[in-house]
Amino acid sequence: MLQRQAGLASAEGDGRREAAVEVFARVLLRRYGVVFRRMLEREAFGVSWFELGRVYRRMEARGEIRGGHFVGGMSGEQFALPEAIGMLRSMRRSPGSGELVAVSGVDPLNLAGILTPGPRVAAIAANRLLLRDGVPIAALQAGSIVKLAAEAEAEAGAPAVERALRIGTMPVALRPYYA
Repeated sequence: MLQRQAGLASAEGDGRREAAVEVFARVLLRRYGVVFRRMLEREAFGVSWFELGRVYRRMEARGEIRGGHFVGGMSGEQFALPEAIGMLRSMRRSPGSGELVAVSGVDPLNLAGILTPGPRVAAIAANRLLLRDGVPIAALQAGSIVKLAAEAEAEAGAPAVERALRIGTMPVALRPYYA
């Protein structure tokens, strides 16, 4: 009798784990649009790629997502939302605007060193990452500016790069409190 109850409790616990893994898999898809094994390096949730792969393959079989090769330079299985595939194609065709965008080191967009070659920018709130057309070019780490791309060498000391990293697009009224 006790063995049967223990077996039921184990099956119930497994069902809860599978449900939690599926929720996490959907969160990753909504956050990134495309998910593959290296994306997990930034996540703290203890789910293996094997578990996520099973969920993603089921979702692909139901027609909810697509499997394939969407991000160049990354090997292995990749899964994407249908709308993300269209957005990736349109981004590939459009010319870069050259706009500088600074994000916090803890932002999910901080994928420097994971998706791109070069060093990682630690996920610390004081760190900032500067992107140009989605490519990391510089970072603010421990109060100093670090170049991340060869093209940033000439711009590393440029006022626009420093201003974007230290101040960003913060409203003028708040800038004195951040500096």
